[in-house]
Amino acid sequence: MLIFENPGYLLLLTLLIPSIYFSHFFRGRGGLVPVSIGLWKSSTFKPKNYFLRFILFLSSASFWAGIICIIFAIAGPSFVEKEKIYLSRGIDIVFVLDESPSMAALDFPPTNRFDASKEVIRKFVKAREHDPVGLVTFAAEAALRIPPTLDTEGFLDELETLKLMELGNGTAVGLGIAIAALHMQDSTAEEKVIILITDGENNAGEIVPESAADIAAGMGIRIYTIGIGTRGEVPIEYEDPETGKIITGRYDSDFDEELLMEIAETTNGKYYFAPSTNALEGIMDVIDSLESSEKRVKIKTTSRSGYRQLTILAMILIFADFFIKKVIFREVF
Repeated sequence: MLIFENPGYLLLLTLLIPSIYFSHFFRGRGGLVPVSIGLWKSSTFKPKNYFLRFILFLSSASFWAGIICIIFAIAGPSFVEKEKIYLSRGIDIVFVLDESPSMAALDFPPTNRFDASKEVIRKFVKAREHDPVGLVTFAAEAALRIPPTLDTEGFLDELETLKLMELGNGTAVGLGIAIAALHMQDSTAEEKVIILITDGENNAGEIVPESAADIAAGMGIRIYTIGIGTRGEVPIEYEDPETGKIITGRYDSDFDEELLMEIAETTNGKYYFAPSTNALEGIMDVIDSLESSEKRVKIKTTSRSGYRQLTILAMILIFADFFIKKVIFREVF
């Protein structure tokens, strides 16, 4: 942000228009020699060297630009930057997102469950600039996509690259929770939260969900579980990553609600059922309000004076005018 310490000097800018007028356009200005051309019968004199006229115009423009820079300089310009510095650590939040084929079910119009989940995560993270957020995805296997970080842009970029079935065809709920907990064990945050979003039953992975929940509870991690999708037969469409073919059909949708409730209860969290996009957005709003922390912030203000730079620029511009007129065109006055 640009501010001026002595803004009153900017009023001098109002004198520029009359100064330019009397210097270049006023017919009674000095330096003119009257010549009678009443008996002249030939054609009117017109200078043909337009390039020289353009150079003279640039010269005058350079002079007046230099004057403007001087006025701005004496007005005391400063570039002020304000930066938030958080005095307390926020809540560590890791999303554990299902990317199994069933997340391609088309019961979250105008998109599928997976893309709807990504969108609500994106909105949630944008509103939590104080809190480190991380991301784990799972299917038959599980992988840490990004550890808890305050780099919101980096998180959102990684979220955008996610695709279904990159980790196989299955649902390793326990493995996803375990990997998320593993990367939160050294956190110094007072509160640590996992938000699990899945639409299936655990059928893969070396770690059962109940054991993973016990591990998380022992680390003081709270887990919010979200069962996403409608129950019953739903349309589905996805691209097979191995063959590139588009698979379409009907899918008998269901998930282990009792397991998700048990995981939440074990870790002192909560279970939610999200049968639609609106419900999922509402759930994320509830979690956002539940997981709030005191934000102690101080504002660090730094300023850089622009006086020196403007003064140097003014000298260069005015000297350019002097050089063109006195050295190149050899003007006497």
